Amino acid sequence: MALDRESPVDSPLNSLGFAKPPAETRVVVAMSGGVDSSVVAAHLAEQGYDVVGVTLQLYDHGAALAKKGACCAGIDIHDARRVAEERGFPHYVLDYENIFKDAVIDEFADSYLAGATPVPCIRCNERVKFKDLLETAKDLEADCMATGHYIQRKMGANGPELHSAEDANRDQSYFLFSTTPEQLDFLRFPLGHLPSKDATREMAAQYGLSVADKPDSQDICFVPDGNYAAVIEKLRPGAVEPGQIIHADGRILGEHNGVIHYPIGQRRGLGIGGLSEPLYVVKLDVDSKQVIVGPKEMLATRRVPVREINWLGDEPFTSREEWHLSVKVRSTRPPRDAIIRPISDTEAEVELFSAEEGISPGQACVFYDPNGSRIFGGGWIWKGA
Repeated sequence: MALDRESPVDSPLNSLGFAKPPAETRVVVAMSGGVDSSVVAAHLAEQGYDVVGVTLQLYDHGAALAKKGACCAGIDIHDARRVAEERGFPHYVLDYENIFKDAVIDEFADSYLAGATPVPCIRCNERVKFKDLLETAKDLEADCMATGHYIQRKMGANGPELHSAEDANRDQSYFLFSTTPEQLDFLRFPLGHLPSKDATREMAAQYGLSVADKPDSQDICFVPDGNYAAVIEKLRPGAVEPGQIIHADGRILGEHNGVIHYPIGQRRGLGIGGLSEPLYVVKLDVDSKQVIVGPKEMLATRRVPVREINWLGDEPFTSREEWHLSVKVRSTRPPRDAIIRPISDTEAEVELFSAEEGISPGQACVFYDPNGSRIFGGGWIWKGA
């Protein structure tokens, strides 16, 4: 199966969009050690491109959590190196532990302690992979950098555009909304048009890659068991303090062992059984160490304040008073119709046509074309609606 092509068949451009032979086109492939990026690297090498594989060591997983088995550490670096050896292209491992800790892990811990629900995978793409690694690719005199993300780059009337993946079940656009136009000029996403992950694994098997049957990583790379609280307690010793669980009407219902254990929308494990109605975490008051609970309807909101907006539209963001688009406020939810009202180039109020439950500061709000696949950027939800 052919991978992404940037130009028509009769165009003089190669499959990555350059007017020269593949052998004269250097492409750095960001290799995590998983099947997706391995297929990208193997396929481009097969096409004759000057491929250079680069893997980032983002943390010492054993030291951080006394556990192995996620991307960008341990066995994954070995797997990426082995694929490069099998397919005959150079491979480098870059130590980005300090950068990753400063740019991603520390903010994750501090945001969680402040009552937010951070999405560190977005920050990693924004601050590490598509910033420092991209600059490294340019230092290596690459023409472009390719990744195994499931998203599409299409050429529009005003330059490259970001579009959702063909396979909605694999689409990673929510995690890539902060990709800037300048980065998009340099990036390539060869898997975005594939119909399914099965197609990727079939290609891995065709190339005889040792990672063809490797399971997908399901968790945040430095939280492989999904236990955020345990990681934060390790990163910020003594930061978890007990407090009160309070009903929205002011009643004290019990005690908790740290607000980080109670994300917005949680129902189970509150330890306040015996009440006549099911209660959910509706708010966190970090300063007073209070977990506020209430009925489910209190989770619903229609107005969402957003900042740090990265705009990918053709017109300036503030050129209109309103943008009628679709938005995602959570990676697992489908886009919903909304009105976006710019406040400045980087701030807006988003009004959802229908209320959404469990919106929390720290989550992303991503903007989509309601009638197509294009992504118009997005921003960060920054306070309770």
